[in-house]
Amino acid sequence: MNAHEWIRNLELEPHPEGGFYKSTYRSGFVSEFTQGERPLYTSIYFLLRSQDVSHFHRLQSDEIWYFHGGSSLTVHMITPDGQYEEVALGLDIKNGEVPQFIVSKHTIFGSSVKGENTFSLVGCMVSPGFDFADFELFDQEELLSQYPEYHEVIKKLT
Repeated sequence: MNAHEWIRNLELEPHPEGGFYKSTYRSGFVSEFTQGERPLYTSIYFLLRSQDVSHFHRLQSDEIWYFHGGSSLTVHMITPDGQYEEVALGLDIKNGEVPQFIVSKHTIFGSSVKGENTFSLVGCMVSPGFDFADFELFDQEELLSQYPEYHEVIKKLT
């Protein structure tokens, strides 16, 4: 299927960070969290097309990414200690891709599709569960002032 068919069949909606998503599960168990009570974990489908990017953002929880299909996805990260890292999410393990990856809490991250005219479909699980109150979306000026050495990727993902 193409991206449009996945979006339609999975009933995905535009995500504020870019791409398309649908919440698939919110745990009925609740945990205490710095910002209040949160579900133990939440899970979504997330689809990103080649012409889209997932803009740099940060969560207060760990997020596990699971590759489902399409082209590989690059997860771009600026770690809490200010280091840039990227991981290729996909199934071509012999060439360095991984089918699953954890983005640690407090990491600034975004993503982009490697191939042209294609898409990536992934699943994301957040624990403690996702809440938009814990979601920080960054603008270009803010990140460039803090991390000028990463100007190329910051301009791409903001």
